[in-house]
Amino acid sequence: MNKSQFSERDVCSKLITPALQNAGWDLQSQIFEEKTLTDGRIIVRGPVTTRGARKRADYVLYIKPNIPIAVIEAKDNRHALGDGMQQALTYAKMLQVPFAFSSNGDGFVFHDATGHSVTVEQTLGLKEFPSPAELLAKYEKWKGLSSEASKVALYDYRDMGKTPRYYQVNAINASVEAIAKGQQRLLLVMATGTGKTFTAFQIIWRLWKSGAKKRILFLADRNVLVDQTMVNDFRPFTGAMAKLSTHAKTIERADGTRESVTLAMDKKRRINTAYEIYLGLYQALTGPQEHQKIFKELSPDFFDLIIIDECHRGSAAEDSAWREILEHFSSATQIGLTATPKETEYASNMNYFGKPIYTYSLKEGISDGFLAPYKVIKSHIDRDVEGYRPTLGQLDRDGNEVEDRQYNVKDFDRTLVLDDRTKLVAKRVTQFLKESGDRMQKTIVFCVDQEHAARMRQALVNENADLVAKDNRYVMRITGGDKDGLNELPNFIDPESDYPVIVTTSRLLSTGVDAQTCRLIVIDREIGSMTEFKQIVGRGTRVHEDTGKKFFTLIDFRGATNHFADPEFDGDPVQIYVPPVDGPMTPPEYDADTQPDSINGTTEAVSSTDGLAVPTPEPGNTGPIKKIYVDGVGATILKERVEFLDAEGKLITESLQDFTRKHLTRRFATLDDFLRRWNSEDRKQAIIEELAEEGLDLELIGTELDAELDPFDLVCHVAFGAKPLTRKERANNVKKRDIFNRYGEKARAVLDALLDKYANEGVLNLDDSNILQINPFSHMGTPIELMRAFGNKTDYQQAIHDLQKALYEESA
Repeated sequence: MNKSQFSERDVCSKLITPALQNAGWDLQSQIFEEKTLTDGRIIVRGPVTTRGARKRADYVLYIKPNIPIAVIEAKDNRHALGDGMQQALTYAKMLQVPFAFSSNGDGFVFHDATGHSVTVEQTLGLKEFPSPAELLAKYEKWKGLSSEASKVALYDYRDMGKTPRYYQVNAINASVEAIAKGQQRLLLVMATGTGKTFTAFQIIWRLWKSGAKKRILFLADRNVLVDQTMVNDFRPFTGAMAKLSTHAKTIERADGTRESVTLAMDKKRRINTAYEIYLGLYQALTGPQEHQKIFKELSPDFFDLIIIDECHRGSAAEDSAWREILEHFSSATQIGLTATPKETEYASNMNYFGKPIYTYSLKEGISDGFLAPYKVIKSHIDRDVEGYRPTLGQLDRDGNEVEDRQYNVKDFDRTLVLDDRTKLVAKRVTQFLKESGDRMQKTIVFCVDQEHAARMRQALVNENADLVAKDNRYVMRITGGDKDGLNELPNFIDPESDYPVIVTTSRLLSTGVDAQTCRLIVIDREIGSMTEFKQIVGRGTRVHEDTGKKFFTLIDFRGATNHFADPEFDGDPVQIYVPPVDGPMTPPEYDADTQPDSINGTTEAVSSTDGLAVPTPEPGNTGPIKKIYVDGVGATILKERVEFLDAEGKLITESLQDFTRKHLTRRFATLDDFLRRWNSEDRKQAIIEELAEEGLDLELIGTELDAELDPFDLVCHVAFGAKPLTRKERANNVKKRDIFNRYGEKARAVLDALLDKYANEGVLNLDDSNILQINPFSHMGTPIELMRAFGNKTDYQQAIHDLQKALYEESA
């Protein structure tokens, strides 16, 4: 057996896999080869997207499905035994496993990160690979799992017909392990769109089926979240699951079928205690009046597990409605789920739940390709930049004189309305939709309050009169106080429903709305809260492959995207908690992310028996703050710039050519470096594919330059300033030199046709013999006949090699 001739795949199939099986690892359930871990980052350039390289481990070993324990990286036998170790450790860290192996087929280098081995790394022979039982014993000791805790921690997942993503597995396993060891408060931080509900289901399923937890409550604050959860991710609980509500509903599932929601409360709001899995809205369980606190009908030990979805919104404050429910059932294990942990000087969900047991951030989701990246358009309006001071004697819409003072962006649409400014925003949003070529892309416009959202809706209706005439739902306001708008919310988030297309809102849609196909987010209000800003960005981050939605655009009219420059944006959550001695030294600021929608500057308390926002006057409110309306003062866009995410996840302002040049020169330091690589590579397409995997689309830069350039010339010209030749010029130069006169007529005809394919269509893979099966070659003869015109297949391949070399000879 000559191992030196083995490819990496040969090493795996002939040497490594048999060694694993001999050690007792099951090929069907424990050994996963070429395990894909990520989808590959989505790179956006103009309207075109490409994907970067996926992260793929050669082997991941599992104790049982979705419970990984080790990673193996393989190399061909020309590499040293440990050459794959650094890569293996990278994947082991991603999967949060302690064991990593590297192999070239001669044996293994074994890295043990448990801290319980005499040496961290040791060399093993092919027949010395540890058995599943050996690694499991080390793993349980590393995790501190007793035999009873191990039964819970290693309990089976529910097969849902889809493989959980690696970070979901990390979150699920970390949570179940912690609870198995007795931890009572857990916080999971997972970016919007990363599957928190699916993660919650698997946690509940494994704890419930293992007998560790018997009665479970899942709390949310949106009706649509509870209903969709029951008929989709939580559907396997049917029969044991019910909703804490008095209102029966039939919900449409993702596959189009309809299903009734089982209720656990009768019309008198009495709770049926026969179920095991309960889902509810905190609004349905409590309220400001004592008779509304129906959760108190249940004994404090009724639930032994409570999961709180979007826990940043309510449970952080000590006097919140969520908190009193949690404290009533204080003996239950409680898990907080959030995309944006709330940490201020005055409220902390980390103080209640503890540090996150696992965090998967927006930045990680975009980097892995599971979340959609975004382009940012920053629009600066003259009135916002310069402010507005009324002229002497300026009258408002009602004929009253406007107070003479300097008004700025904090005043606009809150106390002072410049109608021309609203119209300008609507005009610019419409212009973007028209220029994008898709006026039917789902769009959310965030406004200052409900009154502003109504005016913005009207301005957008007037700008899009043609499409509104086809369907008046093209533009709609969806806010807490608008029943007609709320009724259309399910249609807006339904990928199969065309209308509504553009919705204006204040805060209702900033959280908890699964708008999978939202492609445009417009911010026309100040956002002081980092928590709310992250939530708003999260409305667009879902990837929807079926509709081709792989990125979204954010148009910012108020400078809200300055949050991107804040080091806290998408950084690790940091706890800020100052315990008061005799109460806070200063009163808490009114935090925008907990402030409900408002009308004309008045706040609304939200009351509901079933979670639908129904505005009621706030106690003690004396009435709306009167806004000043000023017409005819004009507004213009001063400047506008487009930013996009680079490979490191930073927002940058840079042309496509600058980006391409920077990327290429990082890979090829000089023109000579590139020429050496190009000339040494028989298959030129391989270089193009490598660059594409790194997110560099040479075809896209060629389109921008509007020239029929070979990728070779694109690189030389863009990166190193060399004068380019078009493909036709290169092909003609070869024909002029008549370097193939040694071949017969038929062979020369094949070579001429290949040159034409290259010149006219940009075909680079001339060495692929399958090209002989298409026009015009199929009319010249069969592939075998055409190869015989050169002598034999080897002679044909040599001729193609000489042809490709001749194309670039003058540049070599």
